[in-house]
Amino acid sequence: MSSINSNSDTGFLSRVKSTAQSLTATRRPWRDFLDLSSFNLPISLSDATTRISQNLTHFRVNYTITLLTILFLSLIYHPVSLIVFLLTLVAWLFFYFGREEPLTVFGFSVDDRAVAAALFVVTVIALVLTHVWANVLVSVGVGVGLVILHAGLRSTDDLVTDDQESPYAVLLDDIDGGVY
Repeated sequence: MSSINSNSDTGFLSRVKSTAQSLTATRRPWRDFLDLSSFNLPISLSDATTRISQNLTHFRVNYTITLLTILFLSLIYHPVSLIVFLLTLVAWLFFYFGREEPLTVFGFSVDDRAVAAALFVVTVIALVLTHVWANVLVSVGVGVGLVILHAGLRSTDDLVTDDQESPYAVLLDDIDGGVY
């Protein structure tokens, strides 16, 4: 009986280790994320929306970690809500950060953005049900504001050549592989 528990514990620990490795592999370096020399004002509204789109794609794990950290810090003085938040964080680790392949539900592949949105909604609902809705709304508002501000002010000039996940990757393929 103890060997069965030992094997399941080892399997769980290896999944946790795999999740941590996957998280660090998909997260962009914080020095790139916070590089002050990459910040400047966009020249137009179109430039700002392009920056936001590209940065949200390129730094999506960093932005998610930032939002979850702000939410966590807002719950320090609410232990029940903090426990609920930690349980939802485990769901984040396994369904968003720890996957190598796309999530499949009823034979359909689910986009990472849909998974993140669903987990975000579940997290907010769980925390609102623990009666800290004001903290949740304020912290989410502050977090989203900071993410949009960062994404709009951070230049994407240094991201274009190494980011094939960009919404403009199709255009980049034409430039790199096209006949001149």
